[in-house]
Amino acid sequence: MNPSKNKFTSTKHSGESFEYLYSEPEFGEKAPVIFYIHGAGSKGTDISVLENNPAWKAVVQNAGKKSIVVAPQCHANTWFDLYGVLTEFIENILQKNNTDRNRVYIIGSSMGGYTVWQLIMSHPEWFTAAIPICGGGMYWNAGRLKNVKIWAFHGALDDIVLPEESLHMVKAVNNAGGSAKLTIFPTVKHNAWDDALSLKETWNWLFQQEKKDSE
Repeated sequence: MNPSKNKFTSTKHSGESFEYLYSEPEFGEKAPVIFYIHGAGSKGTDISVLENNPAWKAVVQNAGKKSIVVAPQCHANTWFDLYGVLTEFIENILQKNNTDRNRVYIIGSSMGGYTVWQLIMSHPEWFTAAIPICGGGMYWNAGRLKNVKIWAFHGALDDIVLPEESLHMVKAVNNAGGSAKLTIFPTVKHNAWDDALSLKETWNWLFQQEKKDSE
């Protein structure tokens, strides 16, 4: 499976655009959607860097045959510099007729992990489940995440993003009545995404998550 290379041009933010990778399964029914939000190592304007990102490859390998998989590329310093364009892009993808709005998933690592936490707080109504990896966020807003299932991952030896960032977020979500869990890999530094996305349990859990129409 070879995801296509595409360009999204904003209609709300004049002159803003970015490249993205996209593929959909061959069957014609509505399909789950997985957004992958990359970290700082894949930013820029060379889409091949994102194509070769091991985390993105893991998403395609494990989910590409049964879900729509989408990965935008950040050309700015951080995703927060393009945040309005990113949310516009996600909403645009979700409006496609082949998307199953009850099974919308988002995965992100490092800079992308922080972005995942922010996206699900900004638009909890869009997402069924999230996998933020070595990220963190505004835990005082965790009450907004009561209806989003979350499985966070972090390396215990991470000295770039401290594991306490994920601990704070998961604890806050659960204290607010949500459903979040955290796996900390005891011998892993910052790169927790290789281990997180290679676990069969990760993908089994993700695809089990489905919103009821009333949610």
